[in-house]
Amino acid sequence: MKFKKGTILELEIHDFAYGGKGIHRAETESGRYVVFVLNAIPGQIVRAKVQKKRKKYAEARLLQVIEKSPLEKEVPFQRISGAPYISLPIQKQHEFKQTAVFDLFKKIAKIENPEALFDAFITSPNTHHYRNKMEYSFSVIRHDLENDQEVDDFGLGFKRTGTWWKVENLDNDSGMFDEQFEKNLHMIRIWLEKTGLSAWHPPKKEGFFRHLVVRKSFIDNQLLINLVTSSSGIDQFDKEGFKNLLIDIFGDRLAGYIHSVNDDVADRAKLDQGPSTLVYGKDRITEKILELDFEISMQSFFQTNPKSAEVLYSKVIQYATENNTIEDSVIMDLFCGTGTIGQLIASAVESAEVIGVDIVPSAIENAKKNAELNRINGLKWFASDVGKFLSEYPEYKSRIGTIIIDPPRAGIAPKTLQKIIQLDASRIVYVSCNPATQARDIVELKEGGYQIVKFSLIDQFPHTGHIESIVLFEK
Repeated sequence: MKFKKGTILELEIHDFAYGGKGIHRAETESGRYVVFVLNAIPGQIVRAKVQKKRKKYAEARLLQVIEKSPLEKEVPFQRISGAPYISLPIQKQHEFKQTAVFDLFKKIAKIENPEALFDAFITSPNTHHYRNKMEYSFSVIRHDLENDQEVDDFGLGFKRTGTWWKVENLDNDSGMFDEQFEKNLHMIRIWLEKTGLSAWHPPKKEGFFRHLVVRKSFIDNQLLINLVTSSSGIDQFDKEGFKNLLIDIFGDRLAGYIHSVNDDVADRAKLDQGPSTLVYGKDRITEKILELDFEISMQSFFQTNPKSAEVLYSKVIQYATENNTIEDSVIMDLFCGTGTIGQLIASAVESAEVIGVDIVPSAIENAKKNAELNRINGLKWFASDVGKFLSEYPEYKSRIGTIIIDPPRAGIAPKTLQKIIQLDASRIVYVSCNPATQARDIVELKEGGYQIVKFSLIDQFPHTGHIESIVLFEK
């Protein structure tokens, strides 16, 4: 078997690696060679195309599942690329994810026995229909699922795996978002197609309809819908007619309908590239986490799985406050964003002094507004760089007892991590949506004088390859 770039291979998937990669192990004249296939399930026979070749491994793109895995079960949902493991029983998903993270911590973080430090695997309260936001794409290039062929059409759904130019129509519930919305998405597609205006043509970067973005409030059971188009042909589009269609379908569940214009050639549903008009209702919805209210606009960052976020934050609060003399020290919510974690800790532990720090001034302003909305007193917010914080606010020197960090998927930049270590907190609670970069940062924290007390895993994203990790460190 040759593993050159571009080669199409037929492979049996033997195992699972972190990030949703299936593993094929091949015995060659030079020894064992590994092929990683994204979104493949152990036990499957697949066709895959080699995209990257290295000395000891290759990475390949899944083209076709020739034979299902014995582990898979039939599900009543339309399969989408964003939920590759929905046919895998949830307990098996948990088993694969936990094993993969333990392996990462052994290989990258150099932890000999992660099992001894493991605290809990926390499951998502909802394993289906848990997402509170979904983005659907338009394209004049559609992949026909029945014939497995590319056709010229008016498509609305999700991008086909491994492509950026064609979509697969979503005609039924995917099991990931709102069931009523997705079962009616085909009606929206038919109505829009009848307008005579074109879906977006990704290769030519032209057309009218671009994206349909939907946010859901679980507490109010409402939908906020944003149609994103170009400006080409906007005078011919009947915004009022589309509003009436949405009201007919969703009734009181429709919180608001926004029409946004995006003429940027990049194929992203960015809402800051052009004007947005509120056509109907309101431009935001409300969600509740641990009895606190949060206003969410289309642009807001918010946890994708709010029910699971509640259990995640409960574990963060536990790690930040247990067996700790919080009356004499400060809890710092670093990179606090809109201040969710800081607010939750301040409301749960009234005796704690909590400060939120973020370098982005607009995020701090949003955090202040959210705290006012929830009537939380005692919180202090600072727009500051972590490296300059103690020099700008020397009154906090030697007073920061606990730091909570929740960085983006890329992890923490090495220089920033050193600045965090220099704050000299007695404990650090590190929340991560990417255990691979967290494992890398664990090495730096250990060298900086911190040891792992325990860690937990939270399945924020069922049916995907992602997992959330919380690690408690002490000086």
